[in-house]
Amino acid sequence: MKIAVLSCIHGNLAALDTVLQDIDHHTVDQIYCLGDLVGYGPYPNEVVTRIRELAIPTCQGCWDEDIVEGLNACECSYPSLLAETRGRLAHEWTNQQVTPETRTFLANLPLTLHQDTLCFVHGSPHSQHEYLLPDTSAFIALERVLASGADTLFCGHTHVPYVRNLENSHLTLKVASPSVHPSTDSATPLPSLKRIINAGSVGEPRHGRPNATYVLYDTDTQEVTLREVEYDYTQTCAAIVDKGLPAIFAWRLSQGLEFAEKADDPTHVCER
Repeated sequence: MKIAVLSCIHGNLAALDTVLQDIDHHTVDQIYCLGDLVGYGPYPNEVVTRIRELAIPTCQGCWDEDIVEGLNACECSYPSLLAETRGRLAHEWTNQQVTPETRTFLANLPLTLHQDTLCFVHGSPHSQHEYLLPDTSAFIALERVLASGADTLFCGHTHVPYVRNLENSHLTLKVASPSVHPSTDSATPLPSLKRIINAGSVGEPRHGRPNATYVLYDTDTQEVTLREVEYDYTQTCAAIVDKGLPAIFAWRLSQGLEFAEKADDPTHVCER
């Protein structure tokens, strides 16, 4: 069985349609989406409509949650006050644009999806807001896969695609005992390879190029293909500006980078 996994569309309809066309050329059996349908981009309702039309199983992303819950969840990943201010502007704009139908759809998305030994989440099994980075400690990475109950964990949220094999890993549990008994250490060997596959981002890539990314996965051979697809990102950039979103979102989309404001206030700490 061949599946396609996509994530972090962020209201970028042109990128989504190009990815869906590319998927059509690879004849997949099922498409999964890891959330963040809205936020930053100019077409939140149109993206949700497309996902609904195709009945693509979808997890709730952190942006989807924030639009429903009203920024109750903390976005501690903002690296500066300026970045947080722009993020709030994007949230307010998106919140004003989404239709009641879109809001209801986002509110009812599940946090996790499963298929056999595969698990699909936005950030991690613990939170839509938790980043599983390529250099996240092996212990934490393995714990997150085990917590999902799967052998392969698909995630997004970082906007950077990667495949990470957790081979020959083990968890060590140290049990503190009364002084009359020695402490005991136990190691639980894992019977098989565990793996994290990050799908990157369809609509707001951060791997240094403006191209959309997604994943193809063969459940029989376990072969992973990280797809990178070119599309006319300039039309999305123009729409971002035309619709009154911060122009920096168009710039970083064109560059495939997260932000230009990274160094404006390196001491900023989110206090929410």
